[in-house]
Amino acid sequence: MSLDGFNPREMQVLRRLETPALIQKFIDEEISYNTEKGGATCRSPRRVLRDRLAQCMEGALFGAAALRSLGYEPLLVDLEAVRDDDHVLAVYRRWGCWGAIAQSNYSGLRFRDPVYRTLRELAISYFEHYFNPAGEKTLRAFSRPVNLKRFDRIRWMTAEGDLWVIPEFLCTLPHTPLLAGDVERRLSPMDRRLYAAGRLGAAV
Repeated sequence: MSLDGFNPREMQVLRRLETPALIQKFIDEEISYNTEKGGATCRSPRRVLRDRLAQCMEGALFGAAALRSLGYEPLLVDLEAVRDDDHVLAVYRRWGCWGAIAQSNYSGLRFRDPVYRTLRELAISYFEHYFNPAGEKTLRAFSRPVNLKRFDRIRWMTAEGDLWVIPEFLCTLPHTPLLAGDVERRLSPMDRRLYAAGRLGAAV
């Protein structure tokens, strides 16, 4: 476990986040959803702590760094969508099952307890909650986990510059489809109540 570069004040915050659930609680309660420049920034975890702002990529990076402080591998999974933005999760494995930490402007695209036996099970748990402003269900595929140790050389946890190299790398990965055959053509319309619930507390 390497957390080189964080100062004592930053480490004090990270040490208080003693479980994945507490990491998510910190993101939900202490980190505002980033609408700056339309969310077109890619802050490191250090900058997220300082600015108290994060969109989904920045929240996933922070979640991965905080999980690393607990002894987990810093892993990201990319969820791929159509007619919508991708969504990035910081994932972890406990008791043989997968869970996730995430930041999102949609309330249903955040935390998952570690109860999913496979990454596909974890990814599909986001399906009904993953929709665009037109109410289309848009989630289609997921990537393999990427260990952010491969980016330690650019000091991804504490860098002052934007970290676009990481989302660009995620976009190059093969993604596993979630829907078989012509299922996409037979999807039911988005439920109005679930749509409203998903937008509860949205920043924009």
